[in-house]
Amino acid sequence: MRSKIQYISQGETADTQIQNIRSVLDAGCNWVQLRFKSVSELEVLTVAEQIKKIMLGYDCTFIINDYPHIAKAVDADGIHLGLDDMDIAQARSIIGPGKIIGGTANTLNDVIKRHTEQCDYIGLGPFRFTATKDKLSPVLGLKGMQSIMKEINEYQIHTPVYAIGGIIQDDIKHIIDTGIYGVALSGYITSHTQKKELFSQLNIV
Repeated sequence: MRSKIQYISQGETADTQIQNIRSVLDAGCNWVQLRFKSVSELEVLTVAEQIKKIMLGYDCTFIINDYPHIAKAVDADGIHLGLDDMDIAQARSIIGPGKIIGGTANTLNDVIKRHTEQCDYIGLGPFRFTATKDKLSPVLGLKGMQSIMKEINEYQIHTPVYAIGGIIQDDIKHIIDTGIYGVALSGYITSHTQKKELFSQLNIV
């Protein structure tokens, strides 16, 4: 994995999604996951096509949440799949062997499953309550993540793990200290008024 900071996009409309993603790109973000729920697949495709064109001017990894067919159509760098989304092997057959696949995990068993499925990275969470997801898995907190990371080391699982779910800047050092590779941020970055300054601080993690 290249980046330790992932941005998961927010926005109720296509214009808001594009505006938010453009603002983080301008601020120095180098990993963006397009997450656009509760809209049609055609709307997601339209936004993904526009984001792909915008990203031609930036050095940024482009991941699409769910929708492997859309990721293939726009030649995104990869996809992220939730616990209830498409099977990893099936998604791999669609997007091809050279693309990134990330998978969500909430428990040690989920992590082992994602590792066995040969995910390129694992999104472990939620760290705390977040309004971003409608169906939230049990909150892990720092102690929960510490416990799972300890067991991951005992199982000698080396797949990079990113913490997800309601994370803010003050949490990051404590999370990284558990052995987690990086963090995925959404609302905290979206709402931050000084994004360029924020990314200059985050990029030293």
